[in-house]
This record gives sequence, structure tokens and C-alpha cells, in this order.
Amino acid sequence: MVAARLRPLLRIVGAMSVIVGIVSVTFLVSRVFTADPVNLFVGNSATKEMRDQARKELGLADSLPVQYLHFLRGLLTGDLGKSYLTGRPVTADLITRMPATLELGLYAITLGVLMGVIVGVLAAVFRGSALDGVLRLLTTAGLSLPQFWVGLMLLWLFFVTLHVAPGPSGRMPAGMEAPPTITGLYVVDAVLQGDWATAMIAAKQLLLPVLTLSVGSFAPIARQVRSAMVESLDSDYVRTARAMGVSQTRVWFAYALKPGLLSVLTIAAGLVGWTLAGSVLVEGIFAWPGIGQLALTAIRSSDYPIVQGFVLYVAVLYVVIWALLEAVYTRVDPRLRS
Repeated sequence: MVAARLRPLLRIVGAMSVIVGIVSVTFLVSRVFTADPVNLFVGNSATKEMRDQARKELGLADSLPVQYLHFLRGLLTGDLGKSYLTGRPVTADLITRMPATLELGLYAITLGVLMGVIVGVLAAVFRGSALDGVLRLLTTAGLSLPQFWVGLMLLWLFFVTLHVAPGPSGRMPAGMEAPPTITGLYVVDAVLQGDWATAMIAAKQLLLPVLTLSVGSFAPIARQVRSAMVESLDSDYVRTARAMGVSQTRVWFAYALKPGLLSVLTIAAGLVGWTLAGSVLVEGIFAWPGIGQLALTAIRSSDYPIVQGFVLYVAVLYVVIWALLEAVYTRVDPRLRS
């Protein structure tokens, strides 16, 4: 009984230890293996006095252990420091960029899960057929092709060659203002205000990056759904349902698909974390002003506070997602409650 009561507390302590450990490793690696950020402010030809002054202003004049203690103190108080590039608090920069990543990620995850389930069901139902072979080939391609290459090919085909999709200009075309902020999601904000023209323009900007991310999302889900359904379709309860005259569609989605949903949920949870953490290369290709592009810029310029804030955000995101997944598992599977 005592162990059961302590289990939630131990999980919280373990999660906090993981987060602090990940951020601490990032703190050390960023300062040891990256370029000196002082060069951003004074240049390579600056005098020693100018460099020392800049280092003091950036908080880099102290020894590494002292810097680490200051970092931990700020972490405990919620102060992640200020960006070297923008001069703004790291938290403010992350919050400003988050709606762009959320808008891109939510649509990509939704499309990827829907595509994965449909492709997996069709491949399992028609297993061994030509359709199954084509769908398995698409799934293999989705798993093996790098996403930055998929994004570049989509840009080349639909923007450069066919001229049917907008180029890599971010969330809105150059020179066009965003809709007034309500949720931070441009399409949703435009629809809420009845501005359908702006909503369509924002949706077109989302088209290619969402397709790029959904290609990587649908493939593992489709493979898992097919594997689970092939086993379910040969089970006794499915044969009984068919003998009782249950429609094919209900057999597929209500009987054969249901046992494999937990494994699909596990894969989907990982994809949610990966997508909402900011697909760095995809955001970079499409000039998408999200958290991933912010992190990419920070890495290039050795902006330590932004890099640390980004890693903290990712670590917390994954810990929260897996904690929620564990709660769902416990709720759905009675065996885990005991």
C-alpha cells in the first residue's frame, strides 16, 4: 500500500531528474563544443578589452561551474535567461514561436494518423494483392526517405514546376499581414473572424509543409496497423462476427482494428512529441517561423540560452506526453491497474 502511494511521487522525481540531466548535458556540450558567441557582438578583430567586456555582459566571464550554478538557480526560478541575438527573455521567444509550430504540427499529425490508419487497414484487408504491394512500397518509402528531401521535392514539383503551391515564404506570403491574433493559429483566427480569403491563403501556405511532415508520420502507423489487423482478421471473434452478418466496414474498424489501437497510440505519442518539438529541417526549408527554426538559428549563432530553453521545452514535452500515455494505458488496459 505504501509503495503504491509513493509510486506517483517517484515518477515525478524521476521525470524531473531526466529533465535536469538532459538540460545539464546540453549546457555542457553547448559551451564546450560550439563557437564563442562573443564573436557575434564584437567580431573577430576586436581587442581583448572589448571581448572581456562583452563576455561579462553575456554572463560568460565566470568559470564553467559558476555558470552552471547560475543556470540551475535560474531554472528553479523559471528564469531561462535572455537571448544573445534578440535580447528578449527566452520564454518570450519560445511562446512567440510556439503557435506556428502548433499549427503546423497539429494538422500534420491529424493528416498523418488518418492516412496511416486508412493505408494500414487497406493493406491488411487486401494483403497479398497488388494494392497491398503498392501500399507497402509507399510505407517503406515514407520510412526511409529523409524528410528534408521530401520537402525539397515537393517544392520543386508543386512550386517550381507546376506553380500550383506557394513557395517557402513562411506562414503568410511576403507583404501580407497576418489575421488579428485570437489563438495564434492563422487559419483558425481568420475563420473565427469570417475572413475566408485570408484563411484560404494561410491554408495554402500550410499545404506543402504539412504534407512533408505527414509523410513521415503516416508510414510507421500504417505499418503497425497492417501488422495488427492481419493477425486480428484471422482470429475467431472476427470470423464469428462475419458469420453473424456484421457488415465488412464494421468488422474492419470495430473488430479487427480495435485490438491494435494501443500500439498505434504509442507510435502516435512519439510522433506528437517529435512534431511539436519543431521539425527543425522542415521548418528551415519552408522558412516556417516556429520553434524548430528558432533552435536552428540559435545553434548556428551559439545562442546558449535559446538552445537550453529549446531543449528544456522538448524534454518537458516528451515527459508530459509519455506520462499521459501511461495514464491512458492504465485506464484502458485493466491488467496494468493491478
